[in-house]
Amino acid sequence: MRPNRPVTAILCAAALALTAAACGPGDGEAGGDAKPTVAASLPSGADGIKIPDQLKEKLKEHGIDLEKWKGGAWKNWKQEDWLREAGDYVNPIIEDLWNPDRMREADKTPQPPAVDPDAGKDQGVTDPTPAPVQAKAVTAPYHASVPVSGKVFFDGPEGSMVCSATVVKDPAHPGKSNMVWTAGHCVHAGKSGGWYRNIAFVPSYNNAGKPAAQLKGAPREQVAPYGVWWSDWAQTSDQWIANGGPTGGAGAPYDFAVLHVTPEKSTGKSLEETVGAALPVEFNAPAVTKVAGITATGYPAAAPFDGQKAFQCADKPGRLTLAAGTPVMYRIGCTMTGGSSGGGWVAPGSDGKPALVSNTSIGPAKAGWLAGPRLGPEAKGIFDAVSAKFK
Repeated sequence: MRPNRPVTAILCAAALALTAAACGPGDGEAGGDAKPTVAASLPSGADGIKIPDQLKEKLKEHGIDLEKWKGGAWKNWKQEDWLREAGDYVNPIIEDLWNPDRMREADKTPQPPAVDPDAGKDQGVTDPTPAPVQAKAVTAPYHASVPVSGKVFFDGPEGSMVCSATVVKDPAHPGKSNMVWTAGHCVHAGKSGGWYRNIAFVPSYNNAGKPAAQLKGAPREQVAPYGVWWSDWAQTSDQWIANGGPTGGAGAPYDFAVLHVTPEKSTGKSLEETVGAALPVEFNAPAVTKVAGITATGYPAAAPFDGQKAFQCADKPGRLTLAAGTPVMYRIGCTMTGGSSGGGWVAPGSDGKPALVSNTSIGPAKAGWLAGPRLGPEAKGIFDAVSAKFK
């Protein structure tokens, strides 16, 4: 059966409507052999920004003046100045840019654009639209309930934006991972744009689950108790970069991205050591019909939510196929809205233990369900490439 409502992207909460329309690389790799541009641990400079020489040179190659950049030139979104290729990712750390009030205010969500109402029609592998599952507030403190979850903050042409994300294990650094999983459309604008800027991850954002009114003027340790972690490398599919656009469709099954992060204020510990947990990523999860249940976590920001609290939905997934020849996606009933994009979907892995099996990608114009990609060779290629860069 076909979905009975238009499919739209669950967007980054800001004034830019962007969905998941990426396709994964056929060879299981993405981003070529580009190298990371920021070291895993860098000292704080007196000027409030951490810039290694290699990143300075990379900025120069693209005509970016470092002093002007940290002074606000990153707000220039002229098409010719917007870095877009896989190996062009640069994300200088600007200390205190993401202060508590700026994080709190990065929650504007536009009306998502609808895609073809017939998306998924007659594909033969789309189950009936699931009944809505009301999102439930995660029990605070979040660190005790979902220590691997958090928010991604970043800037785009329309303003400050948010997504959700998950700390994942790094096989190259057992117990000391600095890797984070999110959605592809949370890091790159696709064919009409380039890499978003000032990308940072905040684990257990608003750990105590305080309402927005109580966060105004809140100290940094209350909003970001485990620090702000800047993405010194991000990777998504080459096809997303080449073909991503403002609607879902055939690319949605490949809407995933991996970040490598470094702390804004170093303590000498990795992200995994800091939060005390990380999830393995399951690239051989059972077929959709064999998964008994999935739990999705995120920070929904579009009404009726405000982006300040974590929520979850648990449901048995059904199948959704948006175009012929594309992989079947997981779909669950869920009322989470924009801002939950990139949030982790957890189910038993091949060993029976909790594992990340997907991330929030798309949903209908009127919240009621979510869909996420089933992770396969393309996702593993991206994951392995990021891990290998920081061995």
